[in-house]
Amino acid sequence: MKDLPLVALGLRSWTGAAMGQLLSPAPSGNRVPRPCQPRCSQGDPGSRFGCTEQFCHFPLPAVPTPGGPRVENQNSATHPCGEPGDGSWGPAARCSGAAAFWCVPGTAGSAAGASHPPGTGIARPAPSGGLRIEPRPAARIARGRGAGGRDASRAMPRRAGPGAAGPGLAGLRAAAVLLCAALGPACPQPFPFRDPTLPWSRRLDDLLGRLSPAEMVLQVARGGPMGNGPAPPIPRLGIGPYNWNTECLRGDAEAPGWATAFPQALGLAAAFSPELIYRVAHATATEVRAKHNDFTASGHYDDHTGLSCFSPVLNIMRHPLWGRNQVPETYGEDPFLSGELARSFVQGLQGQHPRYIKASAGCKHFSVHGGPENIPVSRLSFDAKVLERDWHTTFLPQFQACVRAGSYSFMCSYNRINGVPACANKKLLTDILRGEWGFEGYVVSDEGALELIMLGHHYTRTFLETAVASMDAGCNLELSYGMRKNVFMHIPQALAMGNITLQMLRDRVRPLFYTRMRLGEFDPPAMNPYSTLDLSIVQSPEHRNLSLEAAVKSFVLLKNVRGTLPLRARDLRGQRLAVVGPFADNPRVLFGDYAPVPEPRYIYTPWRGLETLAANVSVAAGCREPRCHWYSQADVVGAVGAADVVVVCLGTGIDVETEGKDRSDLSLPGHQLELLQDAVQAAAGRPVILLLFNAGPLDVSWAQAHEGVGAILACFFPAQATGLAIARVLLGEAGANPAGRLPATWPAGMQQVPPMENYTMEGRTYRYYGQEAPLYPFGYGLSYTTFQYQDLVLSPPALPICANLSVSVVLQNTGQRDGEEVVQLYLRWEESSVPVPRWQLVAFRRVAVPAGRETKLFFQVTAEQRAIWAQGWHLEPGAFTLFAGGQQPGQQTRVPSEVLSARFSVTGAARPLRGC
Repeated sequence: MKDLPLVALGLRSWTGAAMGQLLSPAPSGNRVPRPCQPRCSQGDPGSRFGCTEQFCHFPLPAVPTPGGPRVENQNSATHPCGEPGDGSWGPAARCSGAAAFWCVPGTAGSAAGASHPPGTGIARPAPSGGLRIEPRPAARIARGRGAGGRDASRAMPRRAGPGAAGPGLAGLRAAAVLLCAALGPACPQPFPFRDPTLPWSRRLDDLLGRLSPAEMVLQVARGGPMGNGPAPPIPRLGIGPYNWNTECLRGDAEAPGWATAFPQALGLAAAFSPELIYRVAHATATEVRAKHNDFTASGHYDDHTGLSCFSPVLNIMRHPLWGRNQVPETYGEDPFLSGELARSFVQGLQGQHPRYIKASAGCKHFSVHGGPENIPVSRLSFDAKVLERDWHTTFLPQFQACVRAGSYSFMCSYNRINGVPACANKKLLTDILRGEWGFEGYVVSDEGALELIMLGHHYTRTFLETAVASMDAGCNLELSYGMRKNVFMHIPQALAMGNITLQMLRDRVRPLFYTRMRLGEFDPPAMNPYSTLDLSIVQSPEHRNLSLEAAVKSFVLLKNVRGTLPLRARDLRGQRLAVVGPFADNPRVLFGDYAPVPEPRYIYTPWRGLETLAANVSVAAGCREPRCHWYSQADVVGAVGAADVVVVCLGTGIDVETEGKDRSDLSLPGHQLELLQDAVQAAAGRPVILLLFNAGPLDVSWAQAHEGVGAILACFFPAQATGLAIARVLLGEAGANPAGRLPATWPAGMQQVPPMENYTMEGRTYRYYGQEAPLYPFGYGLSYTTFQYQDLVLSPPALPICANLSVSVVLQNTGQRDGEEVVQLYLRWEESSVPVPRWQLVAFRRVAVPAGRETKLFFQVTAEQRAIWAQGWHLEPGAFTLFAGGQQPGQQTRVPSEVLSARFSVTGAARPLRGC
């Protein structure tokens, strides 16, 4: 990694784990410019965009050397960035008056260059709908300039320095800064921002007041990954580097070292259990923090070593073929379910300490992001054209829940929204996120999303224009493609031209350091209980057991005829069990993407898990990998023909559906259907159990209809505990009666799948589904026992327009086994003045009920849940119907229990929701 261009007197920029090492003292009283950094070099990831210019800094304000006089900012200094024959890129540069500490190219022609002298440009809309930099009117150039031509309104404010109390004190304090930088955290810091007795706001004011524009730019520009991270240290203030690029979707994903792997997000959503999500997020944060403590202790700040998580992911599963259904990108198709799970994830990840957060949550991808990846067009240039009503009722509610839960960050998405890139969308990032919802955290771009504003969407013409557009819209931190001269590295030029103010830059930096403060970085470690976590907690028995529990609770029983399941352990003794299919014994395909990596000894494939049973277990993959281009019929038929019970393991995996790769249809990949049909024929009436490992729905209509397939179990991607969970559920052990419910609709065929690029909600998800019945509906899932509902009571049956509705219902387990049921409440508008869903999930609860017992459950449906969107959220009087049961009302594929319904009315005059 190259040295980062830091503004630090007498200190070397860090390389790898090294930081804070002293150099020879600089000449007394002189500012020391950093060497110019080329924009990129051959082999640098940024070279794909062309190597055209250089970038260099002068430190500002000046930091005096020990015993030397204080030197103020210079307005007319120049610094030649390029000399003939020195291998530099581009022409010589001159330092501008408005930002004397930046080297700015003197000619145009690069992606970041501009033909106007610094300080003379202004951003205006371009005819194409993007932005362009135009010359600033002369009258505005002259306004506010003082001696030397500096624009006083934009100049760095001059603080009363140590020299005001005498040069000796100034030198002593500067020496202390250098010494503390060398000693690191062990050195007591004199800065108020390190004083834990002060309010957060005062500490932030002090810290930001000490940062030069150059330092602030590097903090917003170095979000990662690869060579673009971490955010560099500020040795003169004793501030270390920080890596923002961390994935915590269901475990410490992609970080160095082992970590407990929990099921994929869609599988966790199928559990319909906010409490489970909370515990998984809490365990994830514990391991992330423990490993972070170890990384920082050894000086490692690489990707995925930080504490700021790009999690949870809350995109609506609006299309069954979207590749990122498989990546842990979604909690399903319902905004209410997604919002409830998001709330629990954020709170579990960040913890309940009154002062510190264990890890910081970041909700993504914001917003209207749900495909395509590559079919029929690329996600990197896609324009999601969405109706205002669909935007507010489907794509935004779960993100608002994230704000209410206290998330520290959001990630803006790759796509455009009605023509405007999400990361340059002021309506989204400022008006809605901050203005309407009151969000006070930071927004980070998706990886490369800022570069793609110009390169993919052609919304801007230069990186300079892109920096202006995205920062003005509300983006705080750039996650780049590993470029060194990335978009936000053009902020100095925008400052010089007046397109970005110094105050705006400070405002964008502020929540970054607030997050780091709340993580405990600037407090004594002894104050923070999370600082004591160490690697002994990683992959602990408690976390491994939680991974197993989560996998068990995520399974959805789709079919179970003739009592195929559960198997009886005593009957298996001495029997032969064949496990076949490409998922039978391939650990790689059981995790999905963005998965943590546990130690191999903790990974149980279906075959390895079923080997723990008292049976003779054989295995035959039939296909080498999930695409199943090559199929060995003989292996499968041979294994099945000798077996008493057959378990067929089919699905997709990252070879078929993943980030950047959509599916073209709902079919089982390759020869998988043929493999299943051969297994059923060879079984000749003996039990065949189909296990499915997928995220996006599959067309398994043949298996659903064929009597030779006795049971179908949707497993999603259960991760490390796959085999153990399967063994427990197939036997119906205590606590392993399947109670997962589908978090997304499974279409009956491609005729029910609308075009990927059409973002209307018509015909999509259970809320707006067409007239044809799906193969499996949202909320569907069978059990080994049966339930009955009775005594649905709504109170009051007629309520004022701003009042909440109280609901109670009695649930009885009428079967012979203990089990869990997911109680689901749906609301239907009977008299809405605008289009609304046919019904909407408004409450759910996963509850355990022993065999033969009953329980009375209480819920509340809020006035907000009755609101309709009509250019704003409004409440209307009228009639409503509430449904209560273990499924949606009126489904063709259904569970045995009935769905109760009751009507209630709302009285009073219509009014905006905010009026209540």
